[in-house]
Amino acid sequence: MEQGTQVPARTMKRLYLVSTEHLENGLWFRDEEDFRVAMNYVAIQAAWYPEVVVLTFILMSNHAHFVLKGSREGVVAFINRFKHRYSIYYGKKYLVKEFLRGNGLDIRQILTDNEGLEKAIAYVHMNCVAAGICAHPSQYEWGSGNSYFSYTKPSRRCLKELTGRELTRLMHSRCHPFPDDWILGDEGYILPESYVDVLTVESVFRTPQRMNFFFRSSSKARKKLESDVSAPAFRDQTIVSALPDLCRSLFQKGTVAELLVEELSELARQIRFRFCSDATQIARVCGISYSDVAKLLDDCT
Repeated sequence: MEQGTQVPARTMKRLYLVSTEHLENGLWFRDEEDFRVAMNYVAIQAAWYPEVVVLTFILMSNHAHFVLKGSREGVVAFINRFKHRYSIYYGKKYLVKEFLRGNGLDIRQILTDNEGLEKAIAYVHMNCVAAGICAHPSQYEWGSGNSYFSYTKPSRRCLKELTGRELTRLMHSRCHPFPDDWILGDEGYILPESYVDVLTVESVFRTPQRMNFFFRSSSKARKKLESDVSAPAFRDQTIVSALPDLCRSLFQKGTVAELLVEELSELARQIRFRFCSDATQIARVCGISYSDVAKLLDDCT
C-alpha cells in the first residue's frame, strides 16, 4: 500500500468488547461437557480467524463476553461462527432446534485512552466474581482469567502428540486447524494461553497488582459490593442436574415441562430455599420467563 493511502474503515483493526445477549429463560451450558466443547470451539475460531486476535474472554451460564482485536466484520464473523458451531452441538445433544438463533450481539469499540482496554478486560473477567461463582477471576476455568501473570504449569500435552481421531473426539469437530505447539490441558480443552494474546494483555496492565486494582474497581465489582441481594450460592449447572430428582421426589414427574402451575410454584419455592436462588437464576435453570417466576414466587408467599 502506498504511503498516505488510508485503510478502509471496515478492514481496520480495532479493539471491541463483544457480549452475547443473555438468555433469560435458558442456559448455554447445562454441564461441564458443554463448557469444554465451547472452550474448544473458541480455539477453533482463533485458529480459523488469525486476523482476529483474542485478548480475553469468559463463558458464563447464559452468555459470553470477548475482547477482540480485528476489523468489525471479522469480529462479527468470528463470534457468529462460534455461536453457529456451538448451536449445532447443543441441538444434537439436547434435541433443540435453532438454538441461539436470534441471539443478539452487543459490539462496542474500545478506546485505549482513559484506560479503556484495562477496564474492558476487568469487566469481562469479573463476571464470574459478580455471579458469586468464585472469589477471583483466576479461579474460574471457563475463560482466559488464569492465563495472565500465571507461574503455574498444569499438566499438558502438545496437540502434535494426539492423533486425528483423538482430536475429532475431543473437539466434537472434524476441523483441526491447530498449530502443533498448541496445548491441551487435563480438563480436556485447548488452554487459552495457546491462542490468547497474553503478552499484550500483560504489557497493558504491566503488573499483577495493577491488574487486580482494575478487577476490584470494575463496574462488576462495584455492582456486587453495592447489591443488597446475595449472589446465588450454587452454580446453574448444579441446580439443573438436581431438577429431575426434585421433580420425581416432589411430584412423581420426570421433567419441569410436565409440571402443573401449582407444582411449578412449589418447585420455584423449593429451588429458592434449597439453593439460595433468586428469581433470575430460577428462570434460567427452569427455562421459563423471569416474569412467570416472579409470579410463581409471589403466589407461594
